[in-house]
Amino acid sequence: MKSVVERYNKQKEVQNLLLNPSSEIKFWQREVASLSKQLQYLQESHRQLLGEELSGLSIIDLRNLENQLEMSLKGIRMKKEQIMTDEMKELNQKGSLIHQENIELRKKLDLICQENTELRRKVYSSENIDEANRVSHINNGINNEYDLHGPLNLQLSQPQTQKEKTPTIMMKFGLNV
Repeated sequence: MKSVVERYNKQKEVQNLLLNPSSEIKFWQREVASLSKQLQYLQESHRQLLGEELSGLSIIDLRNLENQLEMSLKGIRMKKEQIMTDEMKELNQKGSLIHQENIELRKKLDLICQENTELRRKVYSSENIDEANRVSHINNGINNEYDLHGPLNLQLSQPQTQKEKTPTIMMKFGLNV
């Protein structure tokens, strides 16, 4: 109610100023006095909120100050909790997006590994049955010579003839051809 009366009085004074320019100085002097009182009150309240100059306060004033501080702390805590909750939601959403992306990448990796296995079977079945058996042993985990998840370098090579291997094998048995 007090603020409504003050606004009414200010508006009335502004209208009087427009009608009487000589009273303008008095208006501004009162305005300066009013604002300086408000500033002084705010500075005193600020010092009291900081815990300074409390000796002149009564117990009721101290309780009011304590309640005001508690209400301010509640507001600060609520704001802090809201910010932290929002950040946690955002991080959880980012985490789930990254998890989905990881699942998709794993599916792509599995598909590429499957395609590589099929390509190996096609390449080695047309060249050499023994080589295909070696690759299938590797894929089944019998031979850990190759890293199945690493990059693969596939090259076509010329099949070796049996004539080159026969003398070496017969030499091992003590036979000379």
